[in-house]
Amino acid sequence: MLFRSDGFGRIHRDLRVSLTDRCSLRCTYCMPHDFNKWLPSENLLTTDELLKVIEIAVSQGITEVRLTGGEPLLRPDIVEIVARISALENAPELSMTTNGLALAKVAKDLAAAGLQRINISLDTLDWERFKRLTFRDRYDDVIEGIVAARAAGLAPIKINTVLMRDINGDEALPLLKWALKENLNLRFIEQMPLDAGDAWTRLNLITADEIFNQLSSEFELTPVNDRGSSPAEEFLVNGGPATVGIIGSVTRPFCAACDRLRLTSDGQLRSCLFANTETDLRAILRNGRLTESEKREDLVKAITATVKSKLPGHGINDPSFIKPSRPMSAIGG
Repeated sequence: MLFRSDGFGRIHRDLRVSLTDRCSLRCTYCMPHDFNKWLPSENLLTTDELLKVIEIAVSQGITEVRLTGGEPLLRPDIVEIVARISALENAPELSMTTNGLALAKVAKDLAAAGLQRINISLDTLDWERFKRLTFRDRYDDVIEGIVAARAAGLAPIKINTVLMRDINGDEALPLLKWALKENLNLRFIEQMPLDAGDAWTRLNLITADEIFNQLSSEFELTPVNDRGSSPAEEFLVNGGPATVGIIGSVTRPFCAACDRLRLTSDGQLRSCLFANTETDLRAILRNGRLTESEKREDLVKAITATVKSKLPGHGINDPSFIKPSRPMSAIGG
């Protein structure tokens, strides 16, 4: 395994692959409602280019691939991409993070193509709040997507929720009660400084501690041991078996166990969500002077170098922290 271990002994098994920077919602913590600074379409990796990078990563020890965006279901060849990844030798565990709007139409096909697990973003159970948060009247489509995912056999279904002060910060308990009733795995995620509108402030951050205290007011939460490389702290709810997760990306960093690499939709490899450097894999893929064998060799070298250069932590809480120039939608969630 050539590039799995970085300079701090972290073994890299997880590759997050963004398929597009475009999204069908305008969640306020991600981008302004009038955002339109999309990547040029000619810069996006083709399906063949994506598969070449993923195949090489898998051959070198990557065992999990998560498809992200933007909104991955906006990619017209999404079912083909899933099928081709699933057909790889030593195929990785394959999952997806989606806003769920188009899921009802394709959940069955995705499952048949080899998708195993799915994360669906939902920040509120209130229809009017959903419209204010996303600038789209599509709440019912998300719920229909969850129903379709369950019917298709995708499991577990995880719900990703970002709480924001004075917006949906009072919904931690209602969301957990709903998730328990629907047999869904709920995960709360601290809002991160990755919005395109630069509106994030630490003063408005609802912390992991606050979320825990809200949930503990009505539920007994018992920590689940052996977190491994998971970003979420998992808690048994009232003794289990149901659990709830809290991802404290800002106040409880999990960098010491991070095993992730991130490939942007335009072919840039990142060692960290908050990295300020990227490795250009697209340039290698499109270098007409190289043979296919030389491209493969250069891609392995580039990925190896990216892993080896990974810093010990993201540094959000360091006074010298500089947020990435790309927003979350352009990096991939």
